[in-house]
Amino acid sequence: MSSLVFFSLTLFICSCFTLSNGASDPNSLYKSFLQCLPAQSPQPDPSLSAIVYGSASNSSTYTTVLQAYIKNRRLNTTSTPKPAIIITPTKESHVQAAVLCAKKLGVQIKIRSGGHDYEGISYVSSEKTFIVLDMFNLRTVDVDIATETAVVQAGAQLGELYYRIQEKSKVHGFPAGVCPTVGVGGHLSGGGYGTMLRKYGLSVDHVIDARIVNANGQILDRKSMGEDLFWAIRGGGGASFGVILSYTVKLVPVPAVNTVFRIMKTVSENATDLVYKWQTIVQTMNNDLFIRILLQPVTVSARKTVRATFIAHFLGDSATLLAEMNKVFPELGLKQEDCMEVSWIQSILYWANFDYNTTPLEILLNRHSDTVNFLKRKSDYVQTPISKSGLTSLFNKLVELGKIGLVFNSYGGRMSEIPADATPFPHRAGNLFKIQYSVNWNDGDPKLEKNYLNQSRVLYKFMTDYVSKNPRGAFLNYRDLDIGVMKGTGSNGFNSGKVYGEKYFMGNFERLVKVKTAVDPGNFFRNEQSIPVLAGKSSGKSRKMTTLH
Repeated sequence: MSSLVFFSLTLFICSCFTLSNGASDPNSLYKSFLQCLPAQSPQPDPSLSAIVYGSASNSSTYTTVLQAYIKNRRLNTTSTPKPAIIITPTKESHVQAAVLCAKKLGVQIKIRSGGHDYEGISYVSSEKTFIVLDMFNLRTVDVDIATETAVVQAGAQLGELYYRIQEKSKVHGFPAGVCPTVGVGGHLSGGGYGTMLRKYGLSVDHVIDARIVNANGQILDRKSMGEDLFWAIRGGGGASFGVILSYTVKLVPVPAVNTVFRIMKTVSENATDLVYKWQTIVQTMNNDLFIRILLQPVTVSARKTVRATFIAHFLGDSATLLAEMNKVFPELGLKQEDCMEVSWIQSILYWANFDYNTTPLEILLNRHSDTVNFLKRKSDYVQTPISKSGLTSLFNKLVELGKIGLVFNSYGGRMSEIPADATPFPHRAGNLFKIQYSVNWNDGDPKLEKNYLNQSRVLYKFMTDYVSKNPRGAFLNYRDLDIGVMKGTGSNGFNSGKVYGEKYFMGNFERLVKVKTAVDPGNFFRNEQSIPVLAGKSSGKSRKMTTLH
């Protein structure tokens, strides 16, 4: 990692908070925060000292807290940059005080809600000194079926939200991700989608209010923040604009009976033709139906091949699903015995790879129910069906590389109806499906990591001719530092931010920059892929960003 020049701490600092040894000393920073937090708290609060953990002060507890929500072992090594301190607020006022103190002490703040960001930028930094604001204690979920809404704090996980909804109603749900341990704050602020994507769109399409702490330490709701900022934090990534405290979301109706299925086909079982046909129906099939395809290199009878796994969620019963599949996709050969009728909450368990018949629903409240591996992810969008010959070439490439797989997520339906500028998330009409490049491994051997990261980049380059162009689109919640990072400030910062910003946000990037410049001109809330401020508008000191790996 490049050596970083840390900026002066004299700006905005009262003499009582000046760090004689500089912000690079974790112990000094720990003590300064213990001094500063009570001074910035709206009222006396004896609990403040208990929410601060320092690498040099209470190191064993610090390490436990830091590692608790690291969801990528690639970013949990001895060489991984560590925060000087971690602050774990239990009240909204703690967040306000933490923001104000970080600003006074001139230190970068990273915000973690669940830790599932694929590049770890909520708990790792390319800046020399940084702190982590970990929101896991702020996880209240308040469901109101009478108004069909829920207020969910940023530190809650999707599983907790789903569990609380089903406690109150069997015919309400929320369109969000299939992994129960994903944090609400990052998931919703970056877009958020799940198996009801074609019926109801994204998670952000159902956010009706929010509470956020801005760079001045103020708590704002939708009315007080204004529609521009409210627009920005529904798909533009909350961490560029403030600290999301909570979202108010509108629940959606779900049927009492849902149907799921999983069918696997190898190349010798006509997988190529089936994947090709799937591409041609995703825009026109019933909006209640979502079909994901997993493409994985496998070995069958000592021969390497590719297996396509078709996984579906249908908002309805199996008879209706069978009629639909026989109409639009008879080639898959779906039979009654392939179909499993489940409740909506059981479909959540199924998609999370739990046995929906035997697994207690309380597993959704287990914040560490997932397996944590080394991993790398990338993303793309496909707007024209990949030809059969193209698929054959792709399958051969998967076999050649040997480890990395692809996930195809069907679009169409509601996604084609919502305007591209309704939220910062722009990838709506015209996209057939989204690709996730996916590689996981369990061995910490650096040679394996180098190989698997290279596989992801080789496959990404191979796919260039088949995916969206000018710009080549990417999905913010599949965070990928390979597509660009923030470098410098001023025009350099803006130009480097534009590289990844237009991939994630396309035509919405400029509006996000204007919002950012208006609400955080000093670029206090920043990370390796944050929204830049307009060149010449930043009042912040020079800060260089580099890639984390």
